[in-house]
Amino acid sequence: MEKQKNAVGRRKEAVTRIFLSKGEGKITINGKDYKQYFPLVYLQNQVEAPLKVAEAADKFDIVVNATGGGIKGQAEATKLGIARALLEVSAEYRPILKAAGMLKRDPRSVERKKPGRKKARRSFQFSKR
Repeated sequence: MEKQKNAVGRRKEAVTRIFLSKGEGKITINGKDYKQYFPLVYLQNQVEAPLKVAEAADKFDIVVNATGGGIKGQAEATKLGIARALLEVSAEYRPILKAAGMLKRDPRSVERKKPGRKKARRSFQFSKR
């Protein structure tokens, strides 16, 4: 690997761009350390998951640009992006990541609001009289 590899991860409205380069395992998201950016432990685990599965946690430095959505969507978008970036580095990570379900984009997103309704499915309060 001569220079950095990049990939995109998406989830709900969140989009993350991942820049992966050789290093000692530092993960930076929008200029902050990932443990500072995602203070909740389960979100930190989401970000670390593909690196732990591929046993590459201390081999790469990762820089992430995250935009849109909430913190959970950004964490899951980061997970997908890191998994995709690892594939760019080496194809031998593919079976491990695929078996762990890291390469699948979660298609669920918010359902649109319908006319005559309060939200997507919720109707206005019914008054009999």
